[in-house]
Amino acid sequence: MLYKHIVKPVLFRMDPEKAHHLTINGLGLMANFPGGKGLLQGLYGVPQYKELSSELWGITFPNPIGLAAGLDKNAKAVPGFSSVGFGFMEVGTVTPKPQAGNEQPRLFRLPTDTALINRMGFNNVGVAEMAGNLQKAGKHLIPLAINIGKNKTTPNEQAEDDYRACIAALYTYGDFFVVNISSPNTPDLRNLQHGDDLSRLLAAVKEEMAAQHKQSGGPAKPVLVKIAPDVEDEQLSYMIDTIQRSGISGIIASNTTIGREGLTHRHRGETGGLSGKPLTERSTRLIHRIYERTGGTLPIIGSGGIFSAEDAYDKIRAGASLVEVYTALIYEGPELLRSINERLRELLRRDGFTHISQAVGSAHRGK
Repeated sequence: MLYKHIVKPVLFRMDPEKAHHLTINGLGLMANFPGGKGLLQGLYGVPQYKELSSELWGITFPNPIGLAAGLDKNAKAVPGFSSVGFGFMEVGTVTPKPQAGNEQPRLFRLPTDTALINRMGFNNVGVAEMAGNLQKAGKHLIPLAINIGKNKTTPNEQAEDDYRACIAALYTYGDFFVVNISSPNTPDLRNLQHGDDLSRLLAAVKEEMAAQHKQSGGPAKPVLVKIAPDVEDEQLSYMIDTIQRSGISGIIASNTTIGREGLTHRHRGETGGLSGKPLTERSTRLIHRIYERTGGTLPIIGSGGIFSAEDAYDKIRAGASLVEVYTALIYEGPELLRSINERLRELLRRDGFTHISQAVGSAHRGK
């Protein structure tokens, strides 16, 4: 309750972006102090339960709850986030060159809707500085994904060069990579989800991953695609077909939405991507559609509006092998991770499952 009763009231009196930076910098500093990681693990760590541990793409995930991209954009707090109970985490989105992002204000809390709207615009320090941060972080305690994007000034026709540059610079630091083509805050980025642009981009990404693997050795590293929730059935079918043909390892469903249905807060008219509780059902439906369309052959990481074990379990039963949180961490704090994992164990037992993998896609069985 430390976060909700002491830390959150202080942070929520601050400008959202300033609070964000304070949190990242504070977590980064704390993990670097002698005994800091141990203190974080003592306060927030999650015991390892064999029924919640899983292996995917040859990577072991100690539990299915990960940190979504966007919180630790520059990989400044990897040791800290690795110590508070996550089963894996994403850093980024990172672009080849540093960029300032969109003008402030660009991050808004909607407490009455338990949501956030952001139009950050891929603000980040670029691949060179992120590489330095990851080198300082050392060996990470949980699987690490690097979420990659293109610079705002790079036209879509040359987007593949930016994604290649990110992979080349950061390949040795990540356990897997995520291709972000679904942020609503970079002009025309979502156009890369469709048509020949998608086929060309994924072919280039796979080629670069193979080249880096050949150079670095070791096991091949998976690469996933993060898609938007705002896609029609026909668009989704084409995207999935293209992704499957490309040999991409999986899908993250989903990014933020541009929808605004049912919002009540005064910030509801702000442009940008909406995350939080209004996205819960929409992202779960998307996971269900993807799993159904692929017959469960393409691993899915579910993201969007997870505030409870029930939310996470709904996404797992819809077809997600792993799930991610972001907005809930802002509203509920890191205590949430322990409570989700503990309750997930109860939900598995209730439904007669002895391992989390048995629940994946279970909503589709018996139809």
